[in-house]
Amino acid sequence: MADITAIILTKNEEVNIEKCITSIRPIVRRIVVVDSGSCDRTAEVAKALGAEVLVNELKPFLYAKQFLYGMEHAGIQTKWVFRIDADEELTKESAREIEELCDANEDTDVNGIVVRFEVNFMGRPIHHGGVYPFRKLLLFKYGKGTIEDRYMDEHCIIFEGRTVEVEHDSLHHDYKGLSAWIEKHNNYSTREMQDYFNSLSDDAATGLTSEHDLDAKAKFRRFLRWKVYYRFPAGFRAWAYYFYRYYVRLGFLDGREGKIFCFMQAYWYRFLVDAKIYEQEKKDGSL
Repeated sequence: MADITAIILTKNEEVNIEKCITSIRPIVRRIVVVDSGSCDRTAEVAKALGAEVLVNELKPFLYAKQFLYGMEHAGIQTKWVFRIDADEELTKESAREIEELCDANEDTDVNGIVVRFEVNFMGRPIHHGGVYPFRKLLLFKYGKGTIEDRYMDEHCIIFEGRTVEVEHDSLHHDYKGLSAWIEKHNNYSTREMQDYFNSLSDDAATGLTSEHDLDAKAKFRRFLRWKVYYRFPAGFRAWAYYFYRYYVRLGFLDGREGKIFCFMQAYWYRFLVDAKIYEQEKKDGSL
């Protein structure tokens, strides 16, 4: 067991939480669930599995602020902090590797660990379309890192030192189905719209001038989003995004699920963001 406190943010995650906690429990000292007022059995299931539960009904729910609340109120005394979502789970191989990396780097300049995921959509692993592997910096030494305070696309960052990447895949599998995916991404689109307008007046909102060490791949993706993607006209950029993911990055090789995934990510989610940007511009009188 490594010297890790895991923090899981939840809102009606009864369907997912058991697999997440069960997968990390063998390698972490503490599991802290920060619940935003779930109306299902999320808290009950988490407690039964040995997790501590903090309740903070944050409205509107902003992931970064909720995670920072957990960092502040959990009384962390471990060497490492592990941010993991309820719809994410470790495999036996990735759990063992994370444990070994944390133990081996307690006194080195490695202050962050990047975890790679295989994304599952509608019951099928997505291996094309530029999705696999999906990487996130999820573990950092307490006091050596934090999370960006953003509306959307928030990442863990470290203040100094370097990161290493886990070689084995973990799993990103939301068992709540397509309707829940749509509801979640509808909320995401509002938050991205807010980040978009912030980026117009403050270049630091894009993270491109951050003094902290954003993971290099995450930094590059953010550059493409704010400095390339949003330079294209609204509407066209959603089509271009679909074309890139489905045809250029071979999303069609993931079958019908791959087509639905690329379509929903581009023509639905990305176009919805553009529609909300347009709506906000009309309200502001800039159109």
